[in-house]
Amino acid sequence: MYGLIGKMRATRGQRDAVMDILRASTGALPGCLSYVIARDPADADAIWVTEVWTDAASHKASLQLPEVQAAIAEARQMIAGMEFRIETHPVGGFGLSPAKTD
Repeated sequence: MYGLIGKMRATRGQRDAVMDILRASTGALPGCLSYVIARDPADADAIWVTEVWTDAASHKASLQLPEVQAAIAEARQMIAGMEFRIETHPVGGFGLSPAKTD
């Protein structure tokens, strides 16, 4: 499995609008096992996104989907930047099948 954990900063007062766009564009992403969008309770402009994919190629391919491209274009003006982007290799957990070991 392939995972990403990212912290995004919305422009002041736009966090909920960005989260709405993210939620609307994550309905059917081939290879996506989990996509969690969360508010940062200590920062009114921060959004945490935790993703689990079958593999890195599925994540990369998702960025080319028309609905994802449209969401990026719509949200771009409301995003101040990315603060963190960490790649992980999930091994399982509630809601996920155990990862196959090579």
